[in-house]
Amino acid sequence: MQDLEKIDRLALRMFAFNRGDAKRIQHLVKVHRFAQLIGRMEKLDDHTQWLVECAALVHDIGIRPAEEKYGSCDGRLQEKEGPAYARALLTELGFDGADVERICYLVGHHHTYTHIDGMDYQILVEADFLVNLYEDEAGPDAVHAALERVFRTQAGRQLCRTLYEADPCPPAGSARL
Repeated sequence: MQDLEKIDRLALRMFAFNRGDAKRIQHLVKVHRFAQLIGRMEKLDDHTQWLVECAALVHDIGIRPAEEKYGSCDGRLQEKEGPAYARALLTELGFDGADVERICYLVGHHHTYTHIDGMDYQILVEADFLVNLYEDEAGPDAVHAALERVFRTQAGRQLCRTLYEADPCPPAGSARL
């Protein structure tokens, strides 16, 4: 099966996993798209790009199980519960064992912002932050703190500034991207 086909099948399975919860489905779609964009802007190799996109789709798979088991969806509980669910899904979809392990590692650490050990991990964290800052209606201080403490890629920093830092309108006739 082609890698893009696997990503699409994974996305559809995650939609089904979160059936009836449009907010969570919208969240994973947004995180996936930002992860995809940051990875492309950072010129990741094809395999790392694929891994970060897959991880972005399943990064919050531990929320529902954590809520059911503990009555909370705290980030640490998501990290604890998520890998087993991700492993089962990825294995069922025929993912390679090493890829399953890396994606599960990312799921199990996506709320841990120290000892980030790869571009896939860094980009997943940044993509999730871009979406969470918006969904949590973070103020300028929180955005600034995230820029200083979390964002390391040029692409992620650029996107964060574009999304959240007010900038005067460009002069008429000029186009800024």
